Amino acid sequence: MSTLRFKALETLPFKDFRKDNSVEIPAKLSELFCENVFSENTMREYLTKEAFQSIMDAIKKGSKIQRLIADQVAVAMKDWAMSKGVTHYTHWFQPLTGSTAEKHDSFFTPIEGGRAIERFSGNLLIQQEPDASSFPNGGIRNTFEARGYTAWDPTSPAFIMGTTLCIPSIFISYTGETLDYKAPLLRALHAVDEAATNVMQYFDKNVTKVTPTLGWEQEYFLVDSALYQSRPDLVLTGKTLLGHSPAKGQQLDDHYFGSIPTRVMNFMKELEVECMRLGIPVTTRHNEVAPNQFELAPMFEEVNVAVDHNSLLMDVMARIAHRHHFHILFHEKPFAGVNGSGKHNNWSLATDTGENLLSPGKNPKKNLQFLTFFVNTIKAVHEYADLLRASIASASNDHRLGANEAPPAIISVFIGSQLFRVLEELEKVTEGKLSPDEKTDLKLNVVGKIPEILLDNTDRNRTSPFAFTGNKFEIRAVGSSANCAESMTVMNTIAAKQLGDFKKEVDALIETGLKKDEAIFNVLREYIKQCKNIMFEGDGYSDDWAVEAEKRGLNNLKTTPEALKQEMDEKFVNLYEEMGIFTHREVEARNEIKLEKYSTVIDIEARVLSDIARNHIIPSALNYQNRLIENVRGLKEIFDDKEFKTLAKEQMSLITQISGNISKIKLGVEDLMKAREAAKATSDSQKQAEVYCTSVIPLFDPIREASDDLEMMVDDELWPMTKYREMLFTR
Repeated sequence: MSTLRFKALETLPFKDFRKDNSVEIPAKLSELFCENVFSENTMREYLTKEAFQSIMDAIKKGSKIQRLIADQVAVAMKDWAMSKGVTHYTHWFQPLTGSTAEKHDSFFTPIEGGRAIERFSGNLLIQQEPDASSFPNGGIRNTFEARGYTAWDPTSPAFIMGTTLCIPSIFISYTGETLDYKAPLLRALHAVDEAATNVMQYFDKNVTKVTPTLGWEQEYFLVDSALYQSRPDLVLTGKTLLGHSPAKGQQLDDHYFGSIPTRVMNFMKELEVECMRLGIPVTTRHNEVAPNQFELAPMFEEVNVAVDHNSLLMDVMARIAHRHHFHILFHEKPFAGVNGSGKHNNWSLATDTGENLLSPGKNPKKNLQFLTFFVNTIKAVHEYADLLRASIASASNDHRLGANEAPPAIISVFIGSQLFRVLEELEKVTEGKLSPDEKTDLKLNVVGKIPEILLDNTDRNRTSPFAFTGNKFEIRAVGSSANCAESMTVMNTIAAKQLGDFKKEVDALIETGLKKDEAIFNVLREYIKQCKNIMFEGDGYSDDWAVEAEKRGLNNLKTTPEALKQEMDEKFVNLYEEMGIFTHREVEARNEIKLEKYSTVIDIEARVLSDIARNHIIPSALNYQNRLIENVRGLKEIFDDKEFKTLAKEQMSLITQISGNISKIKLGVEDLMKAREAAKATSDSQKQAEVYCTSVIPLFDPIREASDDLEMMVDDELWPMTKYREMLFTR
């Protein structure tokens, strides 16, 4: 292993960095947009009018596609794809591994007379049967049961990667349980569409569909591939498990929004070209806070398409990075002492009449509409905060939450002080019927002034996990390696539940004789009273907030095992079943998968840390120690005792320190391996994750500390960790 690491470093000229791979891009990126997507325009060209309308109805209304139409679509897809050099097709899906999956099949079909043709039918388009036995299932399936099904999702357009036609699909078991991220997300989107459309009938009866939108922001690190290969911890865990920080990290804040290095810019240019071809509308690129950390972001899209695009993007980024001799890191906290990476999910609701429901309007009626969806969103988060926390829980995100501009584990809502005062005014609304003066005051002086207020309410609280940012809510706690679908499934489910409850309460008050606006104000008033505990404007990192949050009854679920334990609360399981998102069995299975993944990640990190400490650091330290010993022996031969003691003092001290640290590492590794075996022996997944969290992870630090002490002494020619760390953050 060490030989491979040194060979990797030899490929990198330390004084003369790799030559730039310049990238030519067209004057107008827009000319490439959706070039490799079976987009609406492409469908108009290749489909019959009947088939095109059927697809549009499926996308906009959720209508079923008849088998005859599916055959027409399949032939059109094949003809279009083959015109671009495609030879294979695949049902592209997102299993619970956290990455995408695909099984390629050829269009090639033998026929009589020793001939062959390219064929693709509606049956093949609609459904495939990949082997499902090796995907995570949380106990839903036995290992000998291999059958699973992928089913075409017509609401997300097919696209071409290389010579393969990729068809976005859901993935379910033979018995019908969901085994992916997309199927429950589609259910949640349908639920919130239905609930929000019903509420919109109070304000605009022309609205027949409400579409949740998502704009994600993807942060990532780029590391030279040779440097990456030199670090077994990066290769095997995605993060550095040890190694002292470089002298210059992010202390000067000179990387953030700085000039983009040429080599990185070439990577970004090629990435943007590929994104345009795949219909991913990326518009933003910049340096992030940490050295060698960057970000890109697209325009807002419908949630399902946005989630697919983010999953696709992560795959494309890794491929293009490789061509530029980079390795891309999506781990939430790959390096100690610098910012980690998140994936902020900006969520809103849009109507088929072109309105953003979280954006205020030009008159009091539209602003009451805004307040309705605004307050209901806050109420949803208040009621289901722990479920939202569980949706972003992972071993890697645990390293990030609570520091370096990442939000804390306490779920709170930031809306800005001026909007908070608006809600305080609404809290004073009289119960029952409103007087004419109160109606006028509310509409003119409270609701009517919201647009003016929002003009000065554009600042954000970086320590808030859930912040209102002018016309959307930003879920800042999502980790950079996460699939957006998980948090979006929760967000849309809880919004759907809350809007449904709101509609029932308002209708009940209308039946008692209250007018519509009076009923809405009355319900919103009660919601504001109930939600005040979760609204917080201050510093989420402060110790005072942790104390205050506990007084308010807000949970501080710092670790993944704590968060996932809450996920199985009867209230949350009942929510999923009531909304038709998951069955009880599916909730249990997914919880089991996440717990098992957490334990496995920590177990791998423990083994890698032990291996590096024992087999890389100690041998290098012993080599250096032996050189010191030889030096001491030489000094003893040359000088008398008095001079020898003076001249060899530092060497003797280093020899003693090295021996002490080697002993600490040896004992630390032994303790870590014993704790790891004890954790593995625990059969219950929740308890096992807790043991890894409380008994295994704390044993990392003594090994790290002793290893870092040795690293400061050991010649980096013997062990290139130091050289790696110093060079990592250079341009």
